[in-house]
Amino acid sequence: MSNERLGSIQEVNFDGLVGPTHNYSGLAVGNVASMSHSGLVSNPKEGALQGLLKMKSLMEAGYAQGVLPPQQRPDIGALRDLGFRGSNSEVLARAAQQAPQLLRAVCSASSMWTANAGTVTPSIDAPDGRVHFTPANLQSSFHRFLEPQTTGRVLQSIFRDEHHFTHHPVLPATPAFSDEGAANHTRLGGEYGEPGVHLFVYGRQAFGDVRSGEREPQRYPARQTLEASQAVARQHGLTDAQTVFAQQHPDAIDAGVFHNDVIAVGNGPVLLYHAMAFLDEEGTLDELRAKMTTPLIPVRLPVEAVSMEDAVASYLFNSQLLSNPDGTMTLVVPGECQEREAVWRTIQDLILAGNNPIGEVIVKDVKQSMRNGGGPACLRLRVVLTDAEREALTGRVLLNDALYNDLTGWVNRHYRDRLAPDDLADPQLAEESLAALDELTQLLKIGSVYPFQLG
Repeated sequence: MSNERLGSIQEVNFDGLVGPTHNYSGLAVGNVASMSHSGLVSNPKEGALQGLLKMKSLMEAGYAQGVLPPQQRPDIGALRDLGFRGSNSEVLARAAQQAPQLLRAVCSASSMWTANAGTVTPSIDAPDGRVHFTPANLQSSFHRFLEPQTTGRVLQSIFRDEHHFTHHPVLPATPAFSDEGAANHTRLGGEYGEPGVHLFVYGRQAFGDVRSGEREPQRYPARQTLEASQAVARQHGLTDAQTVFAQQHPDAIDAGVFHNDVIAVGNGPVLLYHAMAFLDEEGTLDELRAKMTTPLIPVRLPVEAVSMEDAVASYLFNSQLLSNPDGTMTLVVPGECQEREAVWRTIQDLILAGNNPIGEVIVKDVKQSMRNGGGPACLRLRVVLTDAEREALTGRVLLNDALYNDLTGWVNRHYRDRLAPDDLADPQLAEESLAALDELTQLLKIGSVYPFQLG
């Protein structure tokens, strides 16, 4: 690849818009924040505006931002598939009466966490020189299993140009191939335009002889399998020399670390991680060092500095680690990090004062997302693109001031201030949500991507 092309490569963070039915139903087993806030009144409008404000502030700081739309919710089609009959309002009423947990599941706005939307390989790493996408099957939980089809259509709509982009099928929706997307995938290397090494982190192995020393969590499920990670790597044409497969520490999963991005974040040559992130910490680091062409810069935070409880409550590691033109990096953390003394002290003493490129920490208020267990890193899908690839995007999805103003206006017109669990059965909410999404696809110019638009 020419130097001219290398110089044009940039990471775009595609953030998910918080959907109109954003609610707290405690659906995610193993996600401590989600489970502990179950039943509370949510604020969909505030959630969406918080996300947009984070996007805007990062855009103004010089980081490229894209936008991904939410899912169609409530998913009345899923309720019909499960045997509920009648008009839309009758289906909602019957589900509310007979299976309230199902109703809550089909109203989930969890697609806001686009780190779970899929796995992306940039063109520099792919054998065919195209950007590769695989939507995650998210089969570990029903409310997220409903997402992949629409996610696939959205990705195919935005990244449509076949000269630049390749889309792969979702992995089979069985426990053996449980795939949670980029939340368990980190690309490490030098500059974005240089070849990288892909770190896939899994919770358990489904087939064959379990590797020596491996064990599974006891309290909460491991959501990613080794087999799923290997399959995605194969789809994208990644070789052994480009990949590292590491098992997440089962004790971390049992402490509420349901994805690797809750316990580690990487960018460029930097891997910021908790001492409990990987079952074989040294083996993982050694393999990364052997395969990376740039020296790895591990930033390890010991248990003595940040307890597992503090790591999970603050989402310190579920932060965005962003590259700056001068070679430094910026860490974007949720407000909860300031509220935990040990965490805030660690940020100052071990991260900012440490021998690493991280020179700045920015605090963002994403409380509406955090109460469902999603920090800044959950809210974005990282896509490394060349200038030509960015030019090839379909629609109006790269954030600028005009799009920001249009999206905030859209949220203010369509979103409710408050949403209690009982409101989910309101047929008016379903109508409001469809009207909002129909307008959104026109605003973003991405065409028809939702079931109700496809007939």
